[in-house]
This record gives sequence, C-alpha cells and structure tokens, in this order.
Amino acid sequence: MYSGGFYPFPTPEESWAYWSRFIFLNRYSDPPRPVYSELLELVEDKDCFVLTTNVDHCFQKAGFAKNRLFYTQGDYGLWQCSEACHDRTYDNGEAVRRMVEAQGFRIGEGGLEPPPDAVPAMAVPADLIPRCPVCGAPMAMNLRADDTFVQDEGWYAAYRRYDDFVRRHTRGAVLYLELGVGMNTPAIIKFPFWRMTAENPKAVYACVNLGQACCPAEIAGRAVCIRADISEVLAALA
Repeated sequence: MYSGGFYPFPTPEESWAYWSRFIFLNRYSDPPRPVYSELLELVEDKDCFVLTTNVDHCFQKAGFAKNRLFYTQGDYGLWQCSEACHDRTYDNGEAVRRMVEAQGFRIGEGGLEPPPDAVPAMAVPADLIPRCPVCGAPMAMNLRADDTFVQDEGWYAAYRRYDDFVRRHTRGAVLYLELGVGMNTPAIIKFPFWRMTAENPKAVYACVNLGQACCPAEIAGRAVCIRADISEVLAALA
C-alpha cells in the first residue's frame, strides 16, 4: 500500500480514490493485531514518552496519552495545502468517508465492505477532491515528503513536550526502547537513542527488529538487540 502512494495516477479523481481507501484502512480502521494494546499494558504505569515516525495514529487509538506522543512525520488523518501556503492542517475523517462511500463501499464493523454485486468505482466525484480553503490549490497528505511539509501548532507543541521529557531524563535510569525502526530515517529515533544511551551510564538501549537489530560497540554492554517479531516479544514479556 505504501508503494502505491507514489504511483502517478492519471487523474486526481483516481488518485483520491486510492488515497481515501488507504487512509481509511490505515488511519480509521483498527490494526489487525493487538500489538499497540500489548505495549501499552507493559508501560502504562511507567514514566514514558512515545516518539514515532508512524503516521497511522495507532498509539493514540490504543489508549496512549496524547500528551505523551510525538508523531514527527505527520498523520494520515490530516490534510494540508499542497503548496504549504499556510501552517495549518485539517482533519479528513468525514471527507474520507464520503470518498469511500462514493466508490460503492459500505463502512461496517469490519472496515470497508465492497458492494456485493459490483466492482467498486476506481475514481471519486470531482466535487469531493479537497482544495485549500486559503489559496484554492489541491490539498495533500500531511506527510513529511519534501520541504512543503506543514508543521502546525500541534506538531510544535508535541515537539516541545518531547524535548522537555528528554531534558528531564538525561540522567538516571532510562530505557530507550526502539521497536521496528529501520535505516530509512535513522536520524529521528535510532541514532539519537544510541547517542543518549552513550551519554548516560545508567541508560539501557533495547531494540526489537526482524532484520536490523543492532547497536554500536560503544554501548554494547548496555544494550539488548532482539531479532524477532515485535508481537512475539511483547507477548513473551507480558
């Protein structure tokens, strides 16, 4: 699904048909396994903060406190002006639901249910295509893809809360728990966690990843690297 977001759809109507299904499944439907809920059970009584590059809102849907979350790369549930003419984002829930219903889907308890006797439409009506209320340009996903990414007031507020949390925990016992972070954007989570562990002799770095569980030699004595499925590891811890 992620790769499909880069496909050059021939029309905006077809592009938004794809994106509306994508957004609904990944942002407004429940995840297929209770991994996030299992993680919450392990840490909810701890002084913790979540830094994530995920944009599917699963942490908050699972019950993690909003004021302890920092979504650095955006949110599938938000739109922004494609030209970034102003620093504001817009909730897209109702608009996305209208788009998927216009393609013939029914929204049920199990998510999107296609029409029983017809192929779903592969385009949305032109009047459902979102446009910027300020400049009239097409709207875009609020995802960090280039220099047009909008960091709105909510983004900066979350950043300040995370920065304050990190500053208050530069000393003392800290667990930097890294789950499923690869080498796509290591400068956001992986490299800072390595650095903060190295700078604090009481810190421990733990990484769970199917194929990229590793750490520098400098912190190997205070690191746990597990090459396994996150859900299996969380179940074992529970």
